[in-house]
Amino acid sequence: MTIITKRFLIVFILFSVFLARVNAQDYDPKTTDQKFNYALQLIRFAYVEKVNEPKIVEKSIIEMLKELDPHSIYISKEEITRMNEPLEGKFDGIGVQFQIVKDTIVVVEIVTGGPSEKLGIMAGDKIVSIDGKNCTGDTINNNYVLTHLRGKKGTVVKVGIVRKSRKGMMEFNITRDVIPLTSIDAVFMATPEVGYIRLDRFSRTSMEEFRKALADLKSKGMKNLILDLRENSGGYLDVAIDLADEFLDNDKMVVYTEGISSPRQEYKSTQKGGFEKGKLVVMIDEGSASASEIVSGAIQDWDRGLLVGRRSFGKGLVQRPYDLPDGSVIRLTTAKYYTPSGRWIQKPYNDGLENYYKDALHRYTNGELVNPDKIHFPDSLKHKTNNGRTVYGGGGIMPDIFIPMDTSKISDYYVDLRRKNVLNNFVMDYIDKNREALLKKYPNFKAFEKDYKLTDEFLSNFTAFAEKEGVKKTIVNADKLGKIINQYYDKIKTDTTLSVKYKNYQELAAYMAQNTEALNKEIAKNAAKEDEADKKAAENSEKYILVQLKALVARNLYDINSYYQVVKDVDDAFMKTIEIIQNDKLFDKLKVNH
Repeated sequence: MTIITKRFLIVFILFSVFLARVNAQDYDPKTTDQKFNYALQLIRFAYVEKVNEPKIVEKSIIEMLKELDPHSIYISKEEITRMNEPLEGKFDGIGVQFQIVKDTIVVVEIVTGGPSEKLGIMAGDKIVSIDGKNCTGDTINNNYVLTHLRGKKGTVVKVGIVRKSRKGMMEFNITRDVIPLTSIDAVFMATPEVGYIRLDRFSRTSMEEFRKALADLKSKGMKNLILDLRENSGGYLDVAIDLADEFLDNDKMVVYTEGISSPRQEYKSTQKGGFEKGKLVVMIDEGSASASEIVSGAIQDWDRGLLVGRRSFGKGLVQRPYDLPDGSVIRLTTAKYYTPSGRWIQKPYNDGLENYYKDALHRYTNGELVNPDKIHFPDSLKHKTNNGRTVYGGGGIMPDIFIPMDTSKISDYYVDLRRKNVLNNFVMDYIDKNREALLKKYPNFKAFEKDYKLTDEFLSNFTAFAEKEGVKKTIVNADKLGKIINQYYDKIKTDTTLSVKYKNYQELAAYMAQNTEALNKEIAKNAAKEDEADKKAAENSEKYILVQLKALVARNLYDINSYYQVVKDVDDAFMKTIEIIQNDKLFDKLKVNH
């Protein structure tokens, strides 16, 4: 049989299977396929004006997929490359990380071995022109930069750069190349025996990165491991299976998938695990989804390690990409996945997409993020781990040890600083002015971690910078301020002189607006009576802001790994995890292997 004949036979069989499935449906194709085509024909020949058919077909596909589930999506030809880059672990570009500060593109980090490094471009350089055109001003955004700096390998882009230590503009002709994207943000020894790895996503390069990180930690004396999957939204299914395999011994079920058109498929561990012995703790939260939940579920079901944190996102659906004729793609949900104990952990999505993606907000307002008693799993979803512990399906994976969100650090002042990007902008400006002196004094992160301190001048300049950006420290938070104003308003209403003088709300409001001095005195008086809890919360927030500033300085001087090593000291979940992994009795009590 010739190759062409074989290919024809395969296509014929697949088409026959497709027709069999269509014919097996409990509806007449005239009510679907023909109906849609006929509607399009009507628009084409009878509509009053000329229409953009590709656009309305594209919108029809998008809306149709919304009726299925939250994770079946349409991706246009233009978007597909950009969306795949983080998962493929590479892109074609010039090899810099950038931020836009005060309408200017600032180079934050240079990719080692990339085309920009080879030409001598440095962190702190400001890109002011691309291919001879000015690229500063309020029209510049991230999309503009990506569109103009990225391009096919081998193509050249001309970049104009301003450097603080040089006069005038320097021009570089940069030949684009393949730039790696790493999926592991941080690797370090948390204690002399405990290693820490933070995985951001499950990409094509994740396993290579993980094995390298694991070997590095083992060489430094690691005996126990913390795997941080917080805010990890997932990625490739096969990479999740491979990662779980690193912790499980031979022939253990990692996950199985099944759908109406996808027969059950089981995925099991092999003999090649890199960390099958030793205490393991996996950190999860409401942002841990999909592939993160596959790994977490397998570790929990086999009692291989402890899960700590908060209930995971709850995505138990598997998507498969299907190419459309114009180069666009439909990522269609084709199966459900189940943990080894048989749990399906998909959260409900019957109330629409908006409610589905507001689930994290609902968890916050319901108090679930600070109180595990607010979480309820029905007995019908009860399952057992390998050692007989009770676990539940539906709506994510519940950790073995709950760690509440610490909301005391998130003051109104901090929220405003983040909302207006003040922290980052100030540090970028500070680094721009002091990079050479800082690197001379602290040539590596080890020296920085040991000796760097935020000076009074630094903090004074930061406060002034924040005020210039419209962010001032308030003596009371927004909720308390509203309460004070309401109390003051009630006080005014009881004043018979005023109530006679101002007979309606508008007149009284105008009086209050004009007499702010009295109101300010009320606020100051109330602020002076703050209880110990309020003072402690303010102190926590202040400490958190200072550590964030130091971490951003480290991030801009060295790398993202440095950032996480600084913030770990104010990361309550991390500190609690260190306590947990050092406690053998807790592992024994919860019947977890170690």
